[in-house]
Amino acid sequence: MNKFVKQGLIFGLIATAVMTVIMLIGKATGMSPIPKPIPIAIAASITGGAPKPVLMILGMLAHFAYGGIAGIIFYSVIKERGTLLWSIGFGALLWLIMQLIVLPFLGWGAFGSSITPKIAIATLVLHLIYGAVLGLGFKKLKANTSNSDTK
Repeated sequence: MNKFVKQGLIFGLIATAVMTVIMLIGKATGMSPIPKPIPIAIAASITGGAPKPVLMILGMLAHFAYGGIAGIIFYSVIKERGTLLWSIGFGALLWLIMQLIVLPFLGWGAFGSSITPKIAIATLVLHLIYGAVLGLGFKKLKANTSNSDTK
């Protein structure tokens, strides 16, 4: 497994974990405008409403798989050219895909418009955080690669 695939997976999972913790804190404190965590809503929509524990497991597995695969794609495509700005832009691209495909699939409308436009803002912040964490991991990978090249 090449270093970009491995590190992309690792930092994609770490970025997803950070994003998820912030999402759950927002939900627990009542600050989040999202009616239910989106991965859980997707699992419920696909399964037709399985029991809550099953929905939570399926939703989180899919969420982390998506985040890990997105990290692999980013690291594999960008390779040495990546910057923090590129990774934040990648997070914004993932957010846009969610707004135009996933939220309408859930019946929430593009940008969450059938519920509240605050969903678009909240999820944008989460995806920018995902991108920033992904970029910090990429910066670390590049630094480690540069250090090993000079040894």
